[in-house]
Amino acid sequence: MSRYRIALVVGSLRRDSFNRKLAQALLRLAPPDFEFQRVEIGDLPLYNQDDDGHPAEPVKRLKREIGEAQGLLFVTPEYNRSVPGVLKNALDHGSRPYGQNAWAGKPAGIIGVSVGAIGTALAQQHLRNMLAYLDVPTMGQPEAFLHAKEGLFDADGGIGEGSRAFVQGWMDRYADWVRKHAG
Repeated sequence: MSRYRIALVVGSLRRDSFNRKLAQALLRLAPPDFEFQRVEIGDLPLYNQDDDGHPAEPVKRLKREIGEAQGLLFVTPEYNRSVPGVLKNALDHGSRPYGQNAWAGKPAGIIGVSVGAIGTALAQQHLRNMLAYLDVPTMGQPEAFLHAKEGLFDADGGIGEGSRAFVQGWMDRYADWVRKHAG
């Protein structure tokens, strides 16, 4: 059986982030042939094109981890109707210098949770636009805009009973997407 190494990118730095909890809960729903590696993005310096010729060690690590992955999973909050700056910064670092885009061709899924009623719909749309430019084939359906409310997570940190079937369906489709598009 083939194994799929997935780079897990969480767009939140907050220790008690709902999206960190969601990322951990998703791992429980993943198929056994998927192996996830959380990619640290909080230690990246702000992107500056002047540094392209001599990237910092965290940038080298990011590009190496993305390069070793067969797929990408983005779990992101929504800040001010878009993606968090730390996630945009990681995308910029991973795609530079021009012609050395580590993200290109890696099949991706996007999911997120927010206290807002529309979940992370706008952040996900902005992220889809960026990933399209970066040549990342991104799963379009089903979309998953999760609302952080009582019962989303169970007492053990998994997805609660009321949302489990939906989130499991999303994970199953994501796994199929990666298997279909992984190089």
